[in-house]
Amino acid sequence: MVPFFMVGIYVFVLSVFVGFEIISKVPPMLHTPLMSGTNAISGITMVGAVLAAGHSENTLAIILGVSAVVCGTINVVGGYLVTNRMLRMFKKK
Repeated sequence: MVPFFMVGIYVFVLSVFVGFEIISKVPPMLHTPLMSGTNAISGITMVGAVLAAGHSENTLAIILGVSAVVCGTINVVGGYLVTNRMLRMFKKK
């Protein structure tokens, strides 16, 4: 029987390869709107990170939850800034 940890590593490595193949096939014109959508998903991930950090008594889980909130916040704010910049390109001067 394969340990749960090895299954997690296998899924992670497989998702890295699949994600790279999918993103490399996206045309540059669609890249920014696609990233805007994935940044909205990061907002959902932040909710899970807040719940994980807030309801845990384990110090490692709290540290990982807080770091996930920080990284997710950076990703969401950066995504909205890029989207706003992209939308300003299409406004008439």
